[in-house]
Amino acid sequence: MMKPRYPAHALGALLLMSMAMPVGAQVATQAPAPVANAAPTRVEHIIVHGKALEGALEGDSADREVIVVLPPGYDRSRSRRYPVVYALHGYSIGAAQWTNEIHVPQVIETAFAKGARDMIFVFPDSKTAHNGSMYAGSPTTGDYETFIAHDLVAWVDAHYRTLPDRRSRGLIGHSMGGYGASRIGMKHPDVFGALYLMSPCCLSARTSAGLTPEALAAYAAMTSPADSARLDWGQRTTLAAAAAWSPNPKNPPLYLDLPVKDGQPQSDVLAKWAANAPLSFVDQYIGNLRRYAAISIDVGDQDGLKVDAGKLHDVLDSYQVPNHFEIYPGTHTSRVAFRFQDQVVPFFSQHLIFEARK
Repeated sequence: MMKPRYPAHALGALLLMSMAMPVGAQVATQAPAPVANAAPTRVEHIIVHGKALEGALEGDSADREVIVVLPPGYDRSRSRRYPVVYALHGYSIGAAQWTNEIHVPQVIETAFAKGARDMIFVFPDSKTAHNGSMYAGSPTTGDYETFIAHDLVAWVDAHYRTLPDRRSRGLIGHSMGGYGASRIGMKHPDVFGALYLMSPCCLSARTSAGLTPEALAAYAAMTSPADSARLDWGQRTTLAAAAAWSPNPKNPPLYLDLPVKDGQPQSDVLAKWAANAPLSFVDQYIGNLRRYAAISIDVGDQDGLKVDAGKLHDVLDSYQVPNHFEIYPGTHTSRVAFRFQDQVVPFFSQHLIFEARK
């Protein structure tokens, strides 16, 4: 599959998020070989209402699709409780597309068959009018950070046989989801006990370099956030960032501020964007990160995101925060299903607690 060429403003303003992914397209990824006679999981598609998402100025629904994968023994052992892993998808796709890309439930069933312990996996959908929430808290998009860390966790604990303990909860994300897992993980060690970042995007502060007159003209012609669907991939990534990181409830119809106005860079907006970069704020949360039983970061050697992922690893190392970092052979998406099966599921099997703590 050829990589689309994105406008310069997309790269300069923001992201190398979902590389090799055209707008709305499903990335075809290779599936690992299944294990014969692996016990089947049960997959449920549910709707969870996010109180933290109510009243979003973009108009996105506070009722979010969530995919839940229940382990093979869930229906047989009616008294048994399970750890839960929350898995966050990347930009321009939702939960259903990401589970297809990583070949769920096959990779989870195979990992269990190979010896990983039974867990519940939860895949929430955080796609928005501009194709991605950034898992931030914003009046424009809704507070996705609180939705994930509180609303969703509380709902799952109330409706499934979980172990409602931070040491029995894992958080993992890929690309934009890796960014979300990094910021949510740093701020909420009271909720989660193990953290895995797959090819995390957006770790460093971005600039407005390359934001073109054509893009600004396209934004000026919009009459509602829904018009975003007519824009190209790169133009939408900039709006997603602005909606999440520089919201403005007094600036309809998009309710956001861009880093360029009337041809001039807006230093206050750029400062807000920088404040949302994990490499900018990680030093403030070292104490929180020390609370995790384990932290893992991985990225492909052909993925431009490997530089910032390595910088985050270096910061953690400099503070002597235990973490595992791996650069593996692959692109942004080429090995994601293999990694989920052979690294992610065993990681949480090893580092979460599977019994209720007294």
